[in-house]
Order: sequence, then structure tokens, then C-alpha cells
Amino acid sequence: MSSPHPAKPGRRDLLVAGATALAACGKPTESAPSDGQTAGNAANMRPYGERSAFEKPVRAIRMLSASSGTGSSRTPLADLYGMVTPSSLTYERHHAGVPTIDPSKHQLLVHGLVDRPLVFTMDDIRRFPSVSRICFLECGGNNLGDQRGESTPNVQQSHGLVSGVQWTGVPLSIVLREAGLKPAAKWMIAEGVDNCRMARSIPIAKALDDALLVYGQNGEALRPEQGYPLRLVLPGWEGNANVKWLGRLNLVDQPAMSSKETAYYTELRSDGKAEIFSFAMEARSVITRPSGGRKIAPGPGFHQIDGLAWSGRGKIKLVEVSVDGGTTWAKAELQEPVLDKALTAFRFPWQWDGREAVIQSRCMDETGYLQPTREELVAARGLFSGYHYNAIKPWKVLASGEVTSVPIVV
Repeated sequence: MSSPHPAKPGRRDLLVAGATALAACGKPTESAPSDGQTAGNAANMRPYGERSAFEKPVRAIRMLSASSGTGSSRTPLADLYGMVTPSSLTYERHHAGVPTIDPSKHQLLVHGLVDRPLVFTMDDIRRFPSVSRICFLECGGNNLGDQRGESTPNVQQSHGLVSGVQWTGVPLSIVLREAGLKPAAKWMIAEGVDNCRMARSIPIAKALDDALLVYGQNGEALRPEQGYPLRLVLPGWEGNANVKWLGRLNLVDQPAMSSKETAYYTELRSDGKAEIFSFAMEARSVITRPSGGRKIAPGPGFHQIDGLAWSGRGKIKLVEVSVDGGTTWAKAELQEPVLDKALTAFRFPWQWDGREAVIQSRCMDETGYLQPTREELVAARGLFSGYHYNAIKPWKVLASGEVTSVPIVV
């Protein structure tokens, strides 16, 4: 006869039951999942993570000359989410290849108009108090195709020379105070150790403001193509001035007038004169989804419009979207956090009527500057500027759902 109150299991019984359950958990799955997925197991763990094999976005590489190591790669903005770009997809711009540098042997020389010329190792730099901040990095020639009237077909080709990164490093002001600036030091020449010895002249006011000596990118060490082991980051300023593979800071009383700040990275005006040292990237925005080369479901229905906005002069204050070619505008929602000199994601609900439409965005930063139309920008700067082109970018949505670039009238 069984007892109405069964005896409680003993410690040995619990241990046996637990071991049996663990053994069952360790048994391989006898049949593959029916939904087409592959069953995971311990062998799939990797010492360094990789994305899923089903994810295919890559940078678009463009060689700019026959010279080895000269070219760029563009971020696939339409395939990404949020305000931070994966390190593996952050845009690149190279003038003389990517050097291989042993961080244990790398040094930074600070000299010129200073009280104490100093040489820092990477260990020295990492001993200073560090900071991390998210800000965008953008090539001064971003969207150059549209500037020339080429009507770039997709957002990777038009705006892919921008990325959002969390940088980690040391405020440059700390290092400069360590060396002691002389009153005559008004400029700083930053020089890399790549084959072309990239050098840019930086006003001392920027160096003492928010400039960083960076060794970290998105939580790990800089990638080699981003300046490993040390680069200069100047939040909001054109990418070329953010010197990679930084090896020397020379404090001087006037700019060096190097080739990259005279023959290049200047803005030619209609009167034949050129504007130089126009570092800050003006406010701009672009719709990333739906955008050129993509397709949405045809016919009337709801779609979310996504995009990015950024400004080298501060925070984004407002983004507006037009779905009728700029005739009317409506406020888009900014996604938090909205940070200083960082990519800001926005979204806009669109009830499409199924007919052909032209969609576009414009933004305003906290200075009150409103992103211009192409006509307004050309009227102000002419057709030959070549850099810092930040006009509104329209996309045409066809009745078929296909999205194309709008032809530019030069």
C-alpha cells in the first residue's frame, strides 16, 4: 500500500536526478529544426565574434589613383542602425596606404613653441585620464558626386564617407599643458607617420577645446585603417584634419600651408578665390530608408522613413521631412540620445498613397543653421567648391516601389 504522503527525496536522489538532467541537456539534437535554422552547439563559439553569415553589408571600395594605397571605402548607411557605426564598416580614406605599427615602439613627439619638448610612449599616453565620447567622422569630400551634378544612385555612394564612432583617448589639452605652451603658439602642426607624412595645421583654440588623442574605437583598440595605435580626433571637423598614425605635434606661430590645406581641402569660389581652413562640417541630413537602389512594397500603405542628421557645430535641433518634393514639410522624431557633433537618427511615419513621390529631409542645428537646397548652396558657393557639400538629397519613389536618385539639373 502506498502512503498518502510520499517521503521527501534524499540528497543522493537529488544529485542523481540533477546529473541525469544535465546529461540530457548535453545530448545533441536528434533532428534539425524545421524552420531552416541550424542548431547551435559549443563548437560555434569563437574567440573573436563575427556577424551572421546571413548579413552581407560591406564597404564600397574606390581606388582614387594609380598610386598604391590611395583610395576610400564608404559606409553602407542604408544597412545600419542607430548612431554608432561598426568598426569594420567605418569609412576609410587613405593617401599612402596603411602602415603596420608596433605600439610598443610608437612614440609621440611634442615640440616647437613649448616649455618642455616631450616624447610620449603609448604607455605614457594611456596613463593620462581617459575619456570616451561619441561623435561623427566625415570626409570633407562626402557627397562630392552630387556637387559635380552626377546624381549619385544610392546613399552609400552619396553620403558613405561619414561614420559614427565612440572614441576613447586623452584630451589633447592635458598633454599640451604637460609640455607647457608658449604665448606665441597659435597653431599646431599634426603629422602622421604614414608614407606621405600627412600633416595638417590646427588652430590652437581647437586643440585646447575638445581635441582628443585617441587609441580606442567602439570599445577596443583602433583599427589599423583608423590610425592604430594613435590618431588625432577633432570632433565636428573634416576627416583629413583628424590625422591618423599620429607621431608629431609641432607648436608654431602660423600654419604650415601644407599640400593638403592649399592644393586640396580648400573651397574654390566663383570669383576664382579659394576659402582655406574651413574645418567644420555644416549641418546635413539624409534619408537612409527608403533610399536609392531599394524597393518598398507597391501600393498604398504605411512606411517608416529613417535617416541620419549631424552637424560639426553642435547638436541637431530639428529634422523635417517632405514627401511631396519640398512643397510641404513636417517634423520628424529625433531618436535619443541627441549628442553634440554626433550622428542623430530620426524617423518619420509616412502613409503612402501609392503614387510617385519625392522624399527628402532637412535639418537645423543648435546654431539655427538650416540645411540648404542645392540651388541655395550653389548660389552661395558656386559650382566649383568640391568640399563641404551639404545640400538636401531627394529620392524618388516610383509607383512600382522602386527608389531612385533624382536627376540633378546643373
